[in-house]
Amino acid sequence: MEIIDKTFLQKPKRFILQGLIATIVVAIILYFVEVLTHAIVIAALGASTFIVFAMPHSITAKSRKIIGGHIVGLICGTFCYYIVLHPLVGLTANWELIYYISCALAVGLSIFLMTITNTEHPPASATAVSIVIYGFSYQIVLFVVLSAVGLAIARRLLKNRLIDLI
Repeated sequence: MEIIDKTFLQKPKRFILQGLIATIVVAIILYFVEVLTHAIVIAALGASTFIVFAMPHSITAKSRKIIGGHIVGLICGTFCYYIVLHPLVGLTANWELIYYISCALAVGLSIFLMTITNTEHPPASATAVSIVIYGFSYQIVLFVVLSAVGLAIARRLLKNRLIDLI
């Protein structure tokens, strides 16, 4: 059983450097958001950061996928929040069921739309759920879009220097 990746043993500086760069990028992102009140958004962007810095040559690390995926997630979450959750919550005593269905629909719809628009980025489904959970706000939309753009720019600038760590 292998505990330490062989590639790490061959190129430890690359692993350390890319981990440090990812840490700096996330620190900059976290500076602009209330972490505790928007944990799912942070988790989604943390997963995107992992993809960008651990698998920079992966298809899901492309700018179109990062930015487009999170935009699709925002659209799906907003749709499920305003069209499904908001109108139905007051109509039933079992609001939790509507809440769960809205979250599940946000994920399923985001997967569907990402696959048909060629913007597949798995963490973006968490972005969709976060809108259903926290509600729509322009601040969250702006934060997610700017963070996705920032990650895409970082990847583009560093692409020739980054290696796939997995």
